[in-house]
Amino acid sequence: MLETVTSVRDLRAAQFAWRETGDTVALVPTMGALHKGHLALVAAARKAAKRVLVSIFVNPLQFGPGEDLAKYPRPLLEDQKLLEESGCDLLYAPAANEIYPEGFVTKIDPGSLASMLEGAFRPGHFQGVATVVAKLLLQAMPDNVFFGEKDYQQLLIVRRTVRDLNIPVQIMAVPTVRDADGLALSSRNAYLAPEQRRQAVALPKILTETVATLIENKTIDKTLKEGRGKLIAAGFKLDYLELRDAGTLAPAHDLTLPARLLAAVRLGPVRLIDNMSVAGV
Repeated sequence: MLETVTSVRDLRAAQFAWRETGDTVALVPTMGALHKGHLALVAAARKAAKRVLVSIFVNPLQFGPGEDLAKYPRPLLEDQKLLEESGCDLLYAPAANEIYPEGFVTKIDPGSLASMLEGAFRPGHFQGVATVVAKLLLQAMPDNVFFGEKDYQQLLIVRRTVRDLNIPVQIMAVPTVRDADGLALSSRNAYLAPEQRRQAVALPKILTETVATLIENKTIDKTLKEGRGKLIAAGFKLDYLELRDAGTLAPAHDLTLPARLLAAVRLGPVRLIDNMSVAGV
């Protein structure tokens, strides 16, 4: 069985033992319910460091009122088996009071980057993300930490948090992992009914078409309007479809610099997010 620790004390004891032999350490933070996307992060971490640490913690601070904290899947035994098979060295699975002990009040405000796009629809979400990531990095003290590009805004906020707080860790981004039909892998995909799952593939298809149109005709406003219309016609409730600067997430007004097409839609009870790169032309 994969070695699993639940306390900061035991986590640091393992980490210090690795350091004594000169081993480098990579961290993959997750909320569990692991899938091939998470395992791609573990595989990338395996190539970058001698030791791979995975954390599983369903972070209450990043769930808003009415969101799925209580029903978020927590298949710990299945996750442990997957991690053991993937070559993970240690699992850190703390309880909430280990991360947020009694009297905990300090939270990180990521600034304006956290108020747009996902932040506009999920107020406080990125404050919770930045806070827990900073805590995990300070608890584990890894050399590298791995995040997927699927949560692109989260990736940028983590980079800013690490930079602003001078946390000595290298942020490593791994491309989005998709099912054979193109749908980005997500733990929340399990909530989709079979017909909704078939319908969901329209999201990456429309994003791909929109990126191709942007590159071909370079008419941003018209192309985005058409893309939004396609998403609505495909049966999604649209939260946003936006073209943003790849580094700052400011609205992109031309395609001379790298940009990112980001979308969030709702399909029944499930909220899906995705994004694709639009290279500068």
